[in-house]
Amino acid sequence: MVSSRACRPDGQQVTERCLPEECAVAIIHDGTTYAVLMASPTDLEDLAIGFSLTEGAIANMAAVAEFEMVGQADGIELRLWLRAGEGGAAGDRRRAIVGGSGCGLCGVESLAAAIHQVAKVTAGLRFSHGEIAAAAASLSGRQRLGDATRAVHAAGFWTRSEGLVAIREDVGRHNALDKLVGAMARMGRDGSGGIVVLTSRVSVEMVQKTARFGASVLVAISAPTALAVRTADAAGIALAAVARVDGFEIFCGAERIAQ
Repeated sequence: MVSSRACRPDGQQVTERCLPEECAVAIIHDGTTYAVLMASPTDLEDLAIGFSLTEGAIANMAAVAEFEMVGQADGIELRLWLRAGEGGAAGDRRRAIVGGSGCGLCGVESLAAAIHQVAKVTAGLRFSHGEIAAAAASLSGRQRLGDATRAVHAAGFWTRSEGLVAIREDVGRHNALDKLVGAMARMGRDGSGGIVVLTSRVSVEMVQKTARFGASVLVAISAPTALAVRTADAAGIALAAVARVDGFEIFCGAERIAQ
């Protein structure tokens, strides 16, 4: 808890506020630093696995032989030891500098690496308008850190048979999605059977990560960028955003969403 001075029209008042933590997190593959992120220090194994998957550094969980988390004076190292022959992709999109909690592409070393083509998502179910609304509403009351601080993002995965399967939170929206992907991968699951739900806006890298996860439907509370819509359309992802209690907007992939 941190003390703050609340300034209101009727005066000032000292109050206590719960604030989220963030710290430097290094993701290390076979002893070589792959990326350094600013992230919430929770669900960090999920973050290491999910980030490595959505960046294309590893193909699946089977590539990881061992995981180790080591605290340092200035942050946390997430050490992944990969099975023989699995580390070749890590250098293709290596992050050269620290990525801030609000940045999904910081440190990418070329324009081509930033706006790379994603494989088309061909699997996936069709969902009704009611199911899209239910997926968006499923995060309500489940954001423990968000409800306490009002300062973090959440990403969830919803299916029609299970409801909200998993939710992860982080100060960075990209980190929240990576944590979700990592959590699902550790369950032995991909995104083909359900809907990814975000509390954040949808930028191009959020679509890229969703495509890597194999999810065909992406729902967000906030609006997308124009590039995100074009990328989702090219990837075969249905993108529904500005999801509120009174409805949502379909920006592409309407064929995957039935009335």
